[in-house]
Amino acid sequence: MFLCQRLLGISVQGFAKGPDGGRDAKFVGTAELHPSKAAPRAGTTIIQAKHTNGYNRNFSESDFFSTTAANTVLAKEIPRIKKLRESKQLDHYMLFANRRLAGNAESEIREYIAAQCGIPASSIYLCGLEQLEVWLKTSSDVARKADLDPVDSPLIVSPDDLAEVVQALARQKDGVSALLDDPPTGRVTYEQKNLLNNMSADYAKAQRRKYLKETAQIRAFLAAPENLELLHMYDMRRISGFVLSSRRSWCLSIEASESICPSSMAMTAGLCRCRGGW
Repeated sequence: MFLCQRLLGISVQGFAKGPDGGRDAKFVGTAELHPSKAAPRAGTTIIQAKHTNGYNRNFSESDFFSTTAANTVLAKEIPRIKKLRESKQLDHYMLFANRRLAGNAESEIREYIAAQCGIPASSIYLCGLEQLEVWLKTSSDVARKADLDPVDSPLIVSPDDLAEVVQALARQKDGVSALLDDPPTGRVTYEQKNLLNNMSADYAKAQRRKYLKETAQIRAFLAAPENLELLHMYDMRRISGFVLSSRRSWCLSIEASESICPSSMAMTAGLCRCRGGW
């Protein structure tokens, strides 16, 4: 809702839960930013959002889109979109989903909706996870208004993301090992760090229980026989620190504030993606 208000205008109207007739929100007028300031869309824009609790899902999966199946997420929406178009209540259509959207899938799905509903392909916009993340990074106030915080969401680690991070860290293992073995500041005990951060023992214990449990998923992945090579590349005791360190700067006081190189932090950030609200 807030993102659409940023792209289209403050008068974007959202609707309550219930039968929506193929629309979650609507905008009537001339858009402010979409698709561009130079050539904004004018008329009635219908907006839909499709959410999945799964991760690593994409637009091309058979439960979401198929040119032949009648029981997909998109197939169920086609009659509603078509009805809105025929009743002159729709000039442009925007579909948001927290799924990955590849270039070929974007073209195929957009052309399919255009042919089925009689809407010009240029008036149809599909927004996947990648573009949502870009917009939320460039419009940080949108995330704040929607009360979206990655720390509040579960840590979701996909095998592909984990393998990419482990391999990247392995390529930098000499530099990382040297930095870990010779930190720029002296190490203190865990209890001393908690004291310096004004953290009580009970609070520290609760935070460890909340966040360190995420390492079990990573450990299970590396324990699989087919991932033996990845396991040898990287020590499990270190990856838990890297994963936790990227969730938010204040989380560094929960675990020992390890001194790690910036490049390793950036690579690990790929693990901490919020799948749901972003």
